[in-house]
Amino acid sequence: MSDPFDQRSTGLEPEAEIDCIDCGGPCRLTSHPPEAGWQPGDLATYRCRDCHDRWDLLLPGGDELDPS
Repeated sequence: MSDPFDQRSTGLEPEAEIDCIDCGGPCRLTSHPPEAGWQPGDLATYRCRDCHDRWDLLLPGGDELDPS
């Protein structure tokens, strides 16, 4: 039985690659996974291969997305 508090068992992980909003090129994940595994609200950093823009995205599910 897995530990329900172990975030590594939830499958929460950022995409390895996203599309750059500025130029449409591929942005690769540059952040390393945290020791305790990815959790909602963690910062995932990407760098575009073509224009070299940096994108910082928060993983969904944290309090910042709670409308209450």
